Amino acid sequence: MAMQLLRRRATQILSRSDLNPNHTSPLSLARAFCSATATIRATLFPGDGIGPEIAESVKQVFQAADVPIEWEEHYVGDQIDPRTQSFLTWESLESVRRNGVGLKGPMATPIGKGHRSLNLTLRKELNLYANVRPCSSLPGYKTRYDNVNLITIRENTEGEYSGLEHQVVRGVVESLKIITRQASLRVAEYAFHYAKTHGRERVSAIHKANIMQKTDGLFLKCCREVAEKYPEITYEEVVIDNCCMMLVKNPALFDVLVMPNLYGDIISDLCAGLVGGLGLTPSCNIGEGGIALAEAVHGSAPDIAGKNLANPTALLLSAVSMLRHLNLHDKADRIQNAILKTIAEGNHRTADLGGSATTTDFTNAICDHL
Repeated sequence: MAMQLLRRRATQILSRSDLNPNHTSPLSLARAFCSATATIRATLFPGDGIGPEIAESVKQVFQAADVPIEWEEHYVGDQIDPRTQSFLTWESLESVRRNGVGLKGPMATPIGKGHRSLNLTLRKELNLYANVRPCSSLPGYKTRYDNVNLITIRENTEGEYSGLEHQVVRGVVESLKIITRQASLRVAEYAFHYAKTHGRERVSAIHKANIMQKTDGLFLKCCREVAEKYPEITYEEVVIDNCCMMLVKNPALFDVLVMPNLYGDIISDLCAGLVGGLGLTPSCNIGEGGIALAEAVHGSAPDIAGKNLANPTALLLSAVSMLRHLNLHDKADRIQNAILKTIAEGNHRTADLGGSATTTDFTNAICDHL
């Protein structure tokens, strides 16, 4: 009861326009006000395959760093919930809505058949409109490129992933690409706001408007409208095929990239490859009302599940993103530094990083650095 009163009072105080000039959501500000002294409840989806193992690593590292998070765990079911049309239950979605923040491990997605994609269910039902994927070189881990430091921001709710497919006649199927002004303005506004608040200088809108003139054309029109409100940010438009070539030739040409759904799915994975792969890159989904669901975007790797071989770095760094969203920057910095030190030293790297350490070895090394 005391905790609820503290949160309510924080929300009342920080909702005032004079104390909240940037109009940040009251939920986020309330957390910032009381996070130093109170436990924060967050939803955890351990996921499939290696998910439970790497989720356990996150819990162990958070405990070692004394992070004030209380996990509310929800698991993928084995029966379709008619309310969500997937193996995710309505109760698990309500947990994220109630807590306002969560962390998700890898979830297997059916290919060409079966139940509705679990990831798509989360994005649609929770209105997670922006997927933010930082892509930065890790000190001490050498790849083909040095000093990569860019951000991909992907519209997360529509485009080719709207799920509107049907058979026109036998042997002919049709998939509808949906682009709306509301969703395009929303993700563009987030991208420019992110660039401004994080000291970024350039926003690149990625498109194929030379072919899809109406859909991608509308997306670009919305980006241009938003760009006019941020004259201090350099704005450019890049065709997606040219963008791919430029990224491979010189990633330093980009800073913040914003794009529709399918392009974002492709480009963000390409960017992950520049710095070592999906096992090293964090991700966070942003929704209306300040909801944030951080996630590891790599697969569930069923071939190594339960063998203590998985690399938990991506989920750990995603958890760090969640802490930053909660304004727990000191905890986030400590954990991130411990992860980077462990990888840079090279003594406890997992097999995908060229080492022979187990998940447990890697996790314990991070805890030792804490």
